[in-house]
Amino acid sequence: MHTTSPDKIEQMLEEQQRALDVLRGEIGKVIVGQHDVVEQMLVCLLARGHVLLEGVPGLGKTLLVKTLADASSLAFKRVQFTPDLMPGDILGSEILEEDHTTGKRFFKFQPGPIFTNILLADEINRTPPKTQAALLESMQEYCVTVAGETMALPQPYFVLATQNPIEQAGTYPLPEAQLDRFLLNIHIDYPDAQDEVAILRATTGAAGAKPQACLEASQLLAMQDLVREVSVSDDLYQYVAQLVRATRNQNPDENLGKWIKWGAGPRAGQALILAAKARAFLHRRLAVTRADIQALLLPVLRHRVLLSFQAQADGIGIEQVLGELRQAVPEPGRD
Repeated sequence: MHTTSPDKIEQMLEEQQRALDVLRGEIGKVIVGQHDVVEQMLVCLLARGHVLLEGVPGLGKTLLVKTLADASSLAFKRVQFTPDLMPGDILGSEILEEDHTTGKRFFKFQPGPIFTNILLADEINRTPPKTQAALLESMQEYCVTVAGETMALPQPYFVLATQNPIEQAGTYPLPEAQLDRFLLNIHIDYPDAQDEVAILRATTGAAGAKPQACLEASQLLAMQDLVREVSVSDDLYQYVAQLVRATRNQNPDENLGKWIKWGAGPRAGQALILAAKARAFLHRRLAVTRADIQALLLPVLRHRVLLSFQAQADGIGIEQVLGELRQAVPEPGRD
């Protein structure tokens, strides 16, 4: 397998970092605060992953995705998920047309909104499982199969799904198989007092700020290739494997054993490594550190670990469980 030389990677890294700095600045024109959320979204974008955004109404989930699209030259489509949405509304369908010259009729495929670079699946848990499943193949294989024909999706391809965690009436919880397709599960919390004042000032005036497109598809694809070149030491591979295995029966803490009903699979370890590589790249480093892994442990595992009834009875949430897991697994280089 061809590997780029370290000197060449350093040069390419510096060039791409300037583009990322501009992108962050353009996003910052619209999005006030939420620095961790923006960073995690960019991590996912660089790692060729998909994002599940969760937060109560009014926290700017849709605005965040729209701003990312506006700050790039990537094609963007938004699908509002509703109970009556059908798979064909997302994938596309064949329509009957007639050749006016010959009079012959034929079927022509009309692509759906899934054929884009950035797809916003708004309120994804408001549509039935059959329609939710229409995204599965695209998120894993980057292609879709319609009427027996497999078609590749445009590259890059990035799905950002939103859901409201407090409204359960009329919703269809995402199955574990689909949750596992999301690289990160990002929670958006309320802004602090200073940011909230800044939001009020920025959004109630005569005209709001608008980002300028500054990221081309070719640039992003080059960045995604560079992220794969970021190195990971053997002890960090071991550390990630131990963290993921600790969510299963191999956990070293008895509390974890009673609080976790179902642990994460190997895809969680892959996601943690790739996300850590992307975070290192964002921070201008060509090697993953322990801090990269620990910073992404919660968004990577939050939706991949199923808690037991005992955890619910004890009032234990996923954040506390993963906090104990991190304490239970020895860090590399430390006794």
